[in-house]
Amino acid sequence: MATSSSAPFDLIGVGNPIMDLLAHVDDAFLRTHVAGDKGGMVLVDHADIAALVQKVGGQVAMMPGGSAANATLGATRLGLRTTYLGKIGGDPTADAYLSNFTAAGGDGSRFKRATLPNGRCLSLVTPDGQRTLRTHLGAAMTLHPDEITAADFAGARHAHIEGYLLFNPALADKVVATARAAGCTLSIDLASFEVVNVARDWILGQLRQGVHVIFANEDEAGALFQRRDDYAKFAREIAAYGGIAAVKMGKDGAWIAHGTELHRIAPVKAERVVDTTGAGDSWAAGFLYGHLRGASLPAAGAIGSILGCETVQHLGAAIPDVHWPRVRETAAALLRT
Repeated sequence: MATSSSAPFDLIGVGNPIMDLLAHVDDAFLRTHVAGDKGGMVLVDHADIAALVQKVGGQVAMMPGGSAANATLGATRLGLRTTYLGKIGGDPTADAYLSNFTAAGGDGSRFKRATLPNGRCLSLVTPDGQRTLRTHLGAAMTLHPDEITAADFAGARHAHIEGYLLFNPALADKVVATARAAGCTLSIDLASFEVVNVARDWILGQLRQGVHVIFANEDEAGALFQRRDDYAKFAREIAAYGGIAAVKMGKDGAWIAHGTELHRIAPVKAERVVDTTGAGDSWAAGFLYGHLRGASLPAAGAIGSILGCETVQHLGAAIPDVHWPRVRETAAALLRT
């Protein structure tokens, strides 16, 4: 992909702008209080989150999140010109969310607003660093297809869409159609196996139409093809539709496939794993930064691994400010390889 462009924005993220609530719990807490699979994401209502927060007790950290927003902010901090499309609320939580995005260097002009409370996601982090998510979309879920216009994507080279948007197929249809009409290339992060179980036919249909990059992990790819297999085969099968497949393996790295290319991306070893929240989003941020700046697939994947590794060493999806100069310097060096 070209290394420069006259477009005002390299990247527009599209998804649910959710404020994350993060709490450390043990596996016994999950077994006792949380229905569903460990490591998954389930949509709940405001009362469900409030009840779980009360059961957790102790300290609950709050920081901006949302899959596409995490990826967009990471790419922003690396140096891409970014904007974001999603609906925030009319409460102080929403104000804080928007302020955080713009303070990091992103353009906040394409956020939609509602008078409802902002969306929230409770991330229950177990001692192994795994996170189990319970999400109330709040204002984000009121984004209507009729609110999506060509102006939202004007001047953007690439649109990155989070899988959680696929719970609303009419909205997802409008987003991808409008982005394509505006001349954007597309990437979709499949987000979770629950998303794929609900939206499998939609995803396969979009792959047939053409998606520039698909991000998935083994569980998501397995749900898509309805079998267990190794990561490399999943990457090749997704890439057979014509785009780039990035199949992430967590601490074991990733596979990237495109056409006849197949690359194993080595992991970067974390000194300690605190919380895996947002690690996949950070990996996507690093990859998109490298790819949109013209890096080779192995170099873009290596930048993704650096960001993913850095993210798991901190609570929440955001890398603290103090670490960004080192991360940017390493990423810039990889662009030159």
